Amino acid sequence: MKNKLIYGLIGILFISLSAFTFHKFYMGIFQVNYAAEKKMVQITSRIFIDDLNNGLEKKYHKKTFVGTEKETQADVDLLKKYLADNFSIKINGQLKPITFLSKEVEAGDVLVCYSRIKDIDKFKTIEISNSVLVDWNAEQQNITHISAFGTKKSVLFTESSRKEVLKY
Repeated sequence: MKNKLIYGLIGILFISLSAFTFHKFYMGIFQVNYAAEKKMVQITSRIFIDDLNNGLEKKYHKKTFVGTEKETQADVDLLKKYLADNFSIKINGQLKPITFLSKEVEAGDVLVCYSRIKDIDKFKTIEISNSVLVDWNAEQQNITHISAFGTKKSVLFTESSRKEVLKY
């Protein structure tokens, strides 16, 4: 009788703990590099395709297929608009226009986007605002790695922390 109780409790514990392993991880990874020799800020964004399409659908009330075989030019245009509205950079307090260059699918489920900001001389502050997908899902986290002037810094953006100013 005692063994049945112990095995039962172990079974319940196993089922309870295994439920946590199925929880999805909501993370975007952004790389911001200042290339002084090119006077350019280079931005690489890595976002899960299914989360991105869900976020675009919630925001624009339209089914999208970014990063899939069904992708249309309208989907890409919405992606560009979404990124422009949810990721911005100010250099020395001035908002700079980000140019979307291209995108590709990595590992089958991650969309990698490449962007840049041209004509950037040495700066003292860079302010990054990153709210990509946090309106769609409060658990979304966007880690952003910034490399400039030989220094590497990382910032975690969440629903409650969407903006950071870095000083150089």
